[in-house]
Amino acid sequence: MKTSINFKVVKSDSEIHNFRKKSFDYIRKDLTPKNEYWMEQKIADRLLKIENYCKEKSGRKLQKNAMPVREAVVVIKENTTMQDLHNLSKRLEEELKIRIFQIAIHKDEGHYDKDTKEWKPNYHAHLVADWQDLQTGKTLKHQSFHYSKMQDLAAECLEMERGVSGSLARLEAVEFKIKKKEEDLKILEERYQEMQQEMESKKSEELIVKESDFLGFQKIKTDKTIENYKMVIKTNDIQLLKNKIELESKEKQIAELNTKIESLKKDVFFFKNKNSALLTNETVFAVEKKKYLDSVENTLKKAILQESIKTSNLQNLNDTELKDKMIEILQKTSKENQIPSSAFEGIFKDSEKMTSILAMIRFGKNRNNESEERNKERKRKLGF
Repeated sequence: MKTSINFKVVKSDSEIHNFRKKSFDYIRKDLTPKNEYWMEQKIADRLLKIENYCKEKSGRKLQKNAMPVREAVVVIKENTTMQDLHNLSKRLEEELKIRIFQIAIHKDEGHYDKDTKEWKPNYHAHLVADWQDLQTGKTLKHQSFHYSKMQDLAAECLEMERGVSGSLARLEAVEFKIKKKEEDLKILEERYQEMQQEMESKKSEELIVKESDFLGFQKIKTDKTIENYKMVIKTNDIQLLKNKIELESKEKQIAELNTKIESLKKDVFFFKNKNSALLTNETVFAVEKKKYLDSVENTLKKAILQESIKTSNLQNLNDTELKDKMIEILQKTSKENQIPSSAFEGIFKDSEKMTSILAMIRFGKNRNNESEERNKERKRKLGF
């Protein structure tokens, strides 16, 4: 399955659409609960922050035609998690300075196949990004190869195939149209041959209506004969059209299944190679383990940050309430991202990481004023 990521200027109603703040007629409401959302900051607040920083850094106001906040639609798989998208966000920031501050996973959009009536989901995610260069205060400037890099990162982080380039896609589209025209021509030729054979067969004689005149000679009754031929042609056309529709539907289903098979084969091959390396190479295992635990830690911190924005009284929680809130966040993060509890245990073995995470849940990302002794005492009481 191929993925792609394309950033454009953010729309004014982006948050309404992305976070389903109102109902839309093109979504399946029964699937909306499967959507997932993460927000670090509202777009209006981020834009104000960007404008202030630009003036502070460069001494000038942000240009009117600047596009400091942009949004991308990313094609994802059914089992793509918020953790996968946080990993992509991290790579975008590290390599292209693009900072993602909103993510919405949509699994309630799609369409019904007109032939099979089968639901065809359109799995995708919306990434809203801060496009400001922190060194200059102005908007980031990217070249064409940077946009190509975005596609590479999306494919790598989401473990999907990379989308084809624009020129190749257009070429494939033209080739497809040519092939379709050739198929239509073939069907027309077959229909013509069938009609010709039908007219030349003995059966065509049965369509001719004759009657005797007053002298006893047989004459063809033109109007009734033409009517009979029209009826046969109409019946043949209907049957041919029906066969054509059924054939196209079957071919489409076969093509889709073949695509899925090829995608699964690639996934199996990739994971076999990866598992083989993990089992036989200690260095690879250690690197992958660290990479995975860093990813889990990043996802957990993002979840805590979101909770601190939603819940204003976190700083007033006592130790017992703090422990319950932490367990609630851990369970939710584990369920949504398919993270085993052993992964969290691996993170909490590191005392510094544990202290940092506890500080985040009580004071938020930028507040950590407690002494080391207080943190140690809290960990002892919570039983971590």
